[in-house]
Amino acid sequence: MGLIKKVVTWARIKSPWILHFNTGACNACDIEIIAALTPRYDLERFGVQLKGTPRHADVLVCSGPVTRQIEDRLVRIYEQMPEPKFVVAVGTCSCTGGVFNGCYNVRGGISSVIPVSAFIPGCPASPKAIIDGVAKLLASLAEEPKKKG
Repeated sequence: MGLIKKVVTWARIKSPWILHFNTGACNACDIEIIAALTPRYDLERFGVQLKGTPRHADVLVCSGPVTRQIEDRLVRIYEQMPEPKFVVAVGTCSCTGGVFNGCYNVRGGISSVIPVSAFIPGCPASPKAIIDGVAKLLASLAEEPKKKG
């Protein structure tokens, strides 16, 4: 692995930029995601920054089931993100569709539309679980270059 690739991988692991996207959740998981970014839980200690555009984000954090109405928007946002990109499904609804699975307008969880790197279950998922999931995702990214080399 070249020096530039090592530096880019190091920077992505040490300072992931996330984009939060609600695909139709009840807002309980959204509140917990935002709570994880507050000083009480301080997700920023891992270098995580919340961004407002997919063109600057490394990690897409989704909450809620995928509805037919939002499916195209979710795919478009995912495609706008630069490579390498990662998706984190937060909450039972985004993991499997939750209580809405099987409804006429619900496609299911996030993985039914785009590839998901990490699943964080819970209804709602607690900020501690969100932080643990993000930390495990970052740890797996740090291990990937060692496995290949």
